[in-house]
Amino acid sequence: MYDALIIGGGAAGMSCALVLGSAKNKPFAKDKTIGIITHQKTSHLQTALFNNVLGLAPGTTGASILNSGKAQLANLYPHIEQIDGEKVLEISRSENGFLIKTNKNICQSKLVVIAVGYTNLMTIKGLDHYIEPHPRAAIEKHRIWLKNTDHLIEKNLYVAGTLAGWRSQFAIASGSGAHVATDILTLWNSGKHAKVHDKIA
Repeated sequence: MYDALIIGGGAAGMSCALVLGSAKNKPFAKDKTIGIITHQKTSHLQTALFNNVLGLAPGTTGASILNSGKAQLANLYPHIEQIDGEKVLEISRSENGFLIKTNKNICQSKLVVIAVGYTNLMTIKGLDHYIEPHPRAAIEKHRIWLKNTDHLIEKNLYVAGTLAGWRSQFAIASGSGAHVATDILTLWNSGKHAKVHDKIA
């Protein structure tokens, strides 16, 4: 049983995981069990090249960020379980939260963050009735979103990144993932607004 499970290892999913991981010393987060299913094969970062992102050296590739992001998460926040080589097939409600079925396993989580791409090839059963045409993409591209209010689809079910209805820009997707993480931390902090900053001593 996870306290939080992130589905998707792209910009939004990894950003969400990094912010949640960085809260490990906060009393309200230190005992939480967090996992991320780092499926990246369909991520648009696979073919991305960045020249216009603050903090990234021009010429940085999306593929390199996918690899370095997983390494960063493992090195800094090893308590977050990275689940490789699995693809989510179905999500359903359970007595204590959600039941997540992958091509290899079944697990449970109290809350779930969906952070996969926004193509109409997204085939996770149980999410069908939330799917609508993407509000910020050209109609002919057949992009989708999961209808939500401020990243929340329904109680304890979040969506982040382009699938949340945001435009396909790396900085926007990353920020969306971080936004969801701070909402989760706020939830764990009994509704008191929470964020995590590292500072130079």
